[in-house]
Amino acid sequence: MARFIVTADIHGNYNSWLTIKALINNDDSLIIAGDIFDTRYGSYADPDFRPESIMQELLVLPNNAYYVYGNCDSSSYLPDFRPELEFHAFSRKIYLHHGHGHVHMHGHEDTDIIIQGHTHIFKLEKKNQKIFMNPGSLTCPQNGIYTYGIIENGSVHIAELKTGKKLISISYENA
Repeated sequence: MARFIVTADIHGNYNSWLTIKALINNDDSLIIAGDIFDTRYGSYADPDFRPESIMQELLVLPNNAYYVYGNCDSSSYLPDFRPELEFHAFSRKIYLHHGHGHVHMHGHEDTDIIIQGHTHIFKLEKKNQKIFMNPGSLTCPQNGIYTYGIIENGSVHIAELKTGKKLISISYENA
């Protein structure tokens, strides 16, 4: 695995999904921190609202994908969804959740990287040896900056979509 591309809050927007797919190289993996489909509130009157197309393509995506549902996703839409997920990569323990409601960190004290979405605003910071990431949104960022996250062996970044420029980076020690 080369790296993770991290995103959130797609909200059924097919053009955003195509953008995400274009960012992923063959050896990359994908992390989506919820609100992929927006099957709870989304508008089928919008021609770009295509949660079914996104779901079909996600299920056959050749890259590894890790995802959780958000407050706008119906948990019955894709039964493999979970509200939270924990996994290991780059010798790090990663905790993924959407970020709405109360987040239960009990039992995740040994987590190295915590990823959430929900706010549509990018954020990357290190507190008490833990890295907290919100990749922002490629669909409807609240601050007008279209961003996504990157996790590589030894570093975590927030990148701006239009330029590819890394806005914030945090390095961590390799295990």
